[in-house]
Amino acid sequence: MGKTALILGATGLTGKLLLNRLLADEAYTCVKVFSRKPLGLQHSKLEIFIGDLLKLAHFESDFKGDELFCCIGTTANKTKDKDTYKQIDFGIPVSAAKLCKKHGIESFLVVSALGANADSRVFYNRTKGEMEQAVLMQHIPNTYILRPSLIKGFREEQRLGEAIGAIVMRIAQVFLIGKYKKYRAIEADTIAKAMHRLAQSKPKLKIIESDKIEELGSFL
Repeated sequence: MGKTALILGATGLTGKLLLNRLLADEAYTCVKVFSRKPLGLQHSKLEIFIGDLLKLAHFESDFKGDELFCCIGTTANKTKDKDTYKQIDFGIPVSAAKLCKKHGIESFLVVSALGANADSRVFYNRTKGEMEQAVLMQHIPNTYILRPSLIKGFREEQRLGEAIGAIVMRIAQVFLIGKYKKYRAIEADTIAKAMHRLAQSKPKLKIIESDKIEELGSFL
């Protein structure tokens, strides 16, 4: 019997790429997407549930499967209110992890960020770090937290800060070697490939830094 995957954030850059990979993988017979808006996509394996992701409990009866992939994330420019920001970047992944624990979903994969640290003075990094801690406290057997550096790829919604950052990173890439390699910008498709591979291989490592994501994503 094939596996059932659940995805949060399938309308985003990384989430879209991951969704396409899972739909093409014969190991999955069902891919459930939970979204606040339609995807404009149809597939025999695909089930789409539309609603408010800040109230994930409303989806509880359908929150069943083998693996959950969480690609949810916002930016300070897009979500200026810090309370709303935290509801998204902390609240959604943690609520999802709790539902996974409750319904026996044994694999939980979530995109965090390089520099995540619950003790950081930087709100963004602190929020990501607190999210990671809360997710790990659920003790889901196969939990993987991915910490990518600046994410590259085509976005329908252009982000000026990220565009400028991408230019800077292209110039700096050549100098980022050795222990600094994890600071190199990374393709969204590489992250999607790494998540897909982690779900298959289930290694012991829980925190996946950006250079390791690059390594994992280069094999598929």
